[in-house]
Amino acid sequence: MNRRDFIKRTSTAAAGLTILDFPLSGKNAPSNKVVIAVMGLNGRGGYHAAKFAGIEGVEVAYLCDVEEGALKKGQDALKGRPRKPTVEKDIRKLVTRTDFDALVIAAPDHWHAPATLLGLANGKHVYVEKPCSHNPYESELLIEAQARYGRIIQVGSQRRSFPTLIQAVKEVRAGLIGDPYMAKSWYTNARKPIGNGKSVPIPSTLNFELWQGPAPRKAYRDNLVHYNWHWFWHWGTGESCNNGNHEIDCCRWFLGVDFPTKVTSAGGRYAYTDDWETPDTQIASFEFGDKKVITWEGRSCNSFGVEGSGRGFIVYGTKGTLVNLGGGDYKVYDTTNKLVKEIKPGLEIDPNDPVSASGEADTYHLKNFVEGIRGDANVTAPIEEAHKSVLLCHLANIAQRTGSALHCDPENGHIIGNQTAAALWRRDYENGWEMKF
Repeated sequence: MNRRDFIKRTSTAAAGLTILDFPLSGKNAPSNKVVIAVMGLNGRGGYHAAKFAGIEGVEVAYLCDVEEGALKKGQDALKGRPRKPTVEKDIRKLVTRTDFDALVIAAPDHWHAPATLLGLANGKHVYVEKPCSHNPYESELLIEAQARYGRIIQVGSQRRSFPTLIQAVKEVRAGLIGDPYMAKSWYTNARKPIGNGKSVPIPSTLNFELWQGPAPRKAYRDNLVHYNWHWFWHWGTGESCNNGNHEIDCCRWFLGVDFPTKVTSAGGRYAYTDDWETPDTQIASFEFGDKKVITWEGRSCNSFGVEGSGRGFIVYGTKGTLVNLGGGDYKVYDTTNKLVKEIKPGLEIDPNDPVSASGEADTYHLKNFVEGIRGDANVTAPIEEAHKSVLLCHLANIAQRTGSALHCDPENGHIIGNQTAAALWRRDYENGWEMKF
């Protein structure tokens, strides 16, 4: 969206924001309920709509999607709720409405940052699913936008709100495993081939123009919508940003590191020959000076797990090891590999569930966002931290696509001395849809 439109919409919204005025009437007063709109309803969005609607004092007022089947999923998720949500298919129109407080975004990756910017510019708090950007430039821009517009961004790195992992980080920083210096993460699945797409008429149930939105226009193909867009660079960001983002974020969190000094990646599309562009097999490493390192192994098409789990991370220290198997669990081993502590949160997880791999534990994160809006808490996955984590995933992809080891500025993660790689720091946008303000 161009600067003129953003300014126009921002000034319009500023006249009628639903400000939560707790000191005057109390946070539980009916006038202070948090009203939410949800964009992107085929998978996570419908789940979010139902979960947010189940939080006390929260109401889902609007649903937004460009495909009829997805809209029905969202409506079905809210059946029986006191308020029947209004449907608005165009996010540009939705954000100008002044009767809701927060926008929840679970649309395809290429929409995450542009929709977040639209929400912020129109006075909305934003919960955006990971990855918070399609490229590094976008999440840097969101940090600036949040500062300008004074609204909250919570990114869907839900493990940051799990009480058991919050406690584990505190214990590690207090010396539980000595000095943590290496973290290994992984994700496995058994995804099937997507075939070679054919050019076919756009389904009557899909507004493909709005689906593409900020992405430069390409012809519709029959193996793109709904899920397979993840594996095309034009719209998606591959498995590293799709799922690796979670555990890579945890590794960075536990090690206490920010921007890398060196990034490498090996892998490719190994399992099948089809239209899938991003790696289905990837091993990435991230060095932080000469003291700490993170690795990530992604296998999209072979589900044989590590430590018996399809996803997780391990933190290695000078006095022990901490192992997580994808949820809020963790085990601690001493230097002789003896189990000395085990935490089981009691919540079932399914590492390969595309809607909610963490099950009911996600609710901690959604509630934290609502508490942030109400002024009762700081959000646990702010955009400043989310940018540092998604940047690692983007850098892994850039290293993979260019076949080069990347050397980075430890102050901001920017690529040093490699113009080919640096050119992938940002993308081109459809004319009139540029990310700027």
